[in-house]
Amino acid sequence: MGKFSKWIAGGLGWAFFGPIGGLLGFALGSMMDNQDQQAIQGQQKQTTTGAYAMSLLVLVAAVMRADGKVVRAELDYVKQYFVKAFGQDSAREGIRMLGDLLKQEIPLRDVSLQIKQNLDYSSRLQLLHFLFGISAADGRVDPNEIRVIEQIASYLGLSKKDTDSIKYMFIAKIDSAYKILEVDRNASAEDLKKAYRKMANKYHPDKVSHLGEDFRIAAKEKFQKVNEAYNQIKKERKIA
Repeated sequence: MGKFSKWIAGGLGWAFFGPIGGLLGFALGSMMDNQDQQAIQGQQKQTTTGAYAMSLLVLVAAVMRADGKVVRAELDYVKQYFVKAFGQDSAREGIRMLGDLLKQEIPLRDVSLQIKQNLDYSSRLQLLHFLFGISAADGRVDPNEIRVIEQIASYLGLSKKDTDSIKYMFIAKIDSAYKILEVDRNASAEDLKKAYRKMANKYHPDKVSHLGEDFRIAAKEKFQKVNEAYNQIKKERKIA
């Protein structure tokens, strides 16, 4: 049994209900018996690792459907991410569930609002980071996918600055490093240092440690991007 099955068996919490549960109903029903479902119903307000993983799958499907086609590079990116984060068996389980979701219409607003109501801000930022990564997986960022991701970010209650910060980790522009740190190009060295400390704290992997070690490790990429942005600006400005 892979980790997805273990998470499901341990309880999906609130994700078993509402639009997410409806979308995943068939896949979940084939993996659980009535006793499992009753156990989940008893903890519907709990934010479990399984609930986060199911939220991720639903939003991934919505983004992959945004441009009207599902390309191999995107599927490979998702699979590689799952293999790296959760192992081979779990990756197969996740991709199987994703395949079922890709055949369905995703009620984007309803799903996103359910996630907003049940996930803390740091966990929502981590979801957004993965979605932008998928969009950039095939070497070009499709405008339709970006539009959908930004719409998701708005529904999730994420600020425009935080959304842009994560977006520019994947879109290379002249001022991307400044966007990541959420500062203007004319910011002083002291303001840059303050911004770096703020963003490093905001994106620290420990912020999502409650989702389990797998997701904490996966969150390191955001933290590394903040370090890279700060080092790039210091090098350009010749700041010690």
